[in-house]
Amino acid sequence: MADVVDREAGLARRYEALGPFLDERQRRLWMGVEAREWGHGGVAAVTRATGASRSTVTRGVDEVESGAAPDGRVRRPGGGRKPAEEVDPGLAAALEALVDPDTRGDPMSPLRWTAKSTRDLASVLAERGHSASEWLVRRLLKAAGYSLQGNAKTREGNQHPDRDGQFRYLNERAAAALAAGEPVISVDAKKKELVGQFKNGGQEWAPKGSPEQVNVHDFKDPELGKAIPYGVYDLAANTGWVSVGVDHDTAAFAVQSIRNWWNAMGKDRYPAAATLLISADGGGSNGYRLRAWKAELAAFAAETGLEITVCHLPPGTSKWNKIEHRLFSHITMNWRGRPLTSHEVIIELLAATTTRTGLTVRAERDTAAYPLGVKITDKQMRELEKRSITRHDWHGEWNYTIHPEPK
Repeated sequence: MADVVDREAGLARRYEALGPFLDERQRRLWMGVEAREWGHGGVAAVTRATGASRSTVTRGVDEVESGAAPDGRVRRPGGGRKPAEEVDPGLAAALEALVDPDTRGDPMSPLRWTAKSTRDLASVLAERGHSASEWLVRRLLKAAGYSLQGNAKTREGNQHPDRDGQFRYLNERAAAALAAGEPVISVDAKKKELVGQFKNGGQEWAPKGSPEQVNVHDFKDPELGKAIPYGVYDLAANTGWVSVGVDHDTAAFAVQSIRNWWNAMGKDRYPAAATLLISADGGGSNGYRLRAWKAELAAFAAETGLEITVCHLPPGTSKWNKIEHRLFSHITMNWRGRPLTSHEVIIELLAATTTRTGLTVRAERDTAAYPLGVKITDKQMRELEKRSITRHDWHGEWNYTIHPEPK
């Protein structure tokens, strides 16, 4: 398998080097020669390596084997059939809309993948007025960074029967809010990090034989302690906010992080906002069963006048949260291989996280205490739900709106 990958990589390099100097017919004949030399599977290999259509490579093979003399005609640059996405400008966006709500996979990976078949996707696109073959769908998905993986990698524990329905519901609510210019954020706590001379996964370039010296054992430094990053990702702005706590990851800390984002970034970007949509995991400090989370959000809604809607991801799908692959994965890549020697270093590394798509991140240290064991009594919760919380008809335990004033 590795040999096949290496051979295809060699094909791709040769095509990249030669392609600009060849006209259309010469490129086709070159691909035909390479496919013949490859042997069985050559057409598919050349197609993958060059991005050309299978029919073009096959035609090149036929022309090489027939020995037909050139007729002197060469298609002028830009001639011939236009790419499907140019003929139908809405095609790529329509395909992305079909796939994105159900995108799966490890958010730390640069690849995204979908379990929907290209045949099904092509059929749905046709129903929506977009002509697309299975081959075209496959090409567009590959260009967008998707790949089709085996079923064995889709299982994440027991699957809730309404998992896909909740993803669709969340996506519809987010799309409507974004279209209306209202803020939509994805929130979560990144894993706690030990502060000090501790090994951090990954590698970075350094003089040969001069690795960073770190502690042998990962015992918490009593003075430096730990860092608890809680992130807020603004979907429309492609910006991140990270509060770095030093105490405990509680509901109060989670909502304070959202409050910090709103005061520092959100209210200036959305001065006319009337609502806030929050996408959150089903567990942790922002879990749907956590009374303190709802009580803290109710206080935040009263302060800001915002009507806050929360849509939780269904159980077992926390890695599919937008913040995981649009913010946290880039943070992890940015500080890989570097010991997090102080809270100041962590703040600097967080703030230095950027991407080619324009992601920017702001970070602040939160030194406040967030004690564990804060209780919301049954009576307090009943009063809060009666006064401020409306459960949605669809899975009201996952989807609810918190009103700034009594209902």
